[in-house]
Amino acid sequence: MALSASLIPVSSTTTTISLALATRKPLTLPSLSSPFKGSLKKLNSTPCGYTATTLRVHLRRPLSVVNKAASAPAPAAAGASSVRFRLDNLGPQPGSRKKAKRKGRGISAGQGASCGFGMRGQKSRSGPGVRKGFEGGQMPLYRRIPKLRGIAGGMHAGLPKYVHVNLRDIEDAKFQEGEEVSLETLKEKGVINPSGRERKLPLKILGEGELSKKLTFKARAFSTSAKEKLESVGCSLTVLPGRKKWVKPSVAKNLARAEEYFAKKRAAAAASEPASA
Repeated sequence: MALSASLIPVSSTTTTISLALATRKPLTLPSLSSPFKGSLKKLNSTPCGYTATTLRVHLRRPLSVVNKAASAPAPAAAGASSVRFRLDNLGPQPGSRKKAKRKGRGISAGQGASCGFGMRGQKSRSGPGVRKGFEGGQMPLYRRIPKLRGIAGGMHAGLPKYVHVNLRDIEDAKFQEGEEVSLETLKEKGVINPSGRERKLPLKILGEGELSKKLTFKARAFSTSAKEKLESVGCSLTVLPGRKKWVKPSVAKNLARAEEYFAKKRAAAAASEPASA
């Protein structure tokens, strides 16, 4: 006998269950109705056209959790890049170079009637304009200011022609008796350290100071006071020849003829002096 839970009160239902347990008879529970009206066959799983595949992920590096706040680079090194500079990736910084403004030539350019050239004047008309430094005919600035040393007599007029060394510096260098004093030995002793243009200049000995040792000097030039002091001490002086100035072949021929003429004249004068004596 089927019992309906909606028709039987709760008290009678409890009494019926207790009686059934006492008589040991199977209890029939009320049927549960379902709103499903279709066929159960449709609920069966249908095979899918795609086959199940297993994804395998190969990690080249082990995963690790890093604290970004602790491992943040310094502000100075934040802009550094590990890209190697090459000719194909060199370029100015973005925004540092701007294109020049293209000035128009009329009202239709949208820049006004004069387009930035002004109303009148040589600079507003076509053509190359004026050269740099031109001030309309008056004395320009580069001619009004005082000139630097050497410009008035030529750019090389004020430049040094020798590396100067005084006798006082040679005495302090502690040369031994009989040693050679030249441009190379002075560099080794640290007396001079020429750089730039001075590396190609010759040596000149000046006479400031005194020398107490007998040395051998090799230089391009000697001052008058230095020559007298060195000869009084007994030093040997050697004047190194300079670089010959280039002259035209015709001028060189005339100079050779003049040298030969004066050499014969000096020889004749020297031969006539003993005869007259």
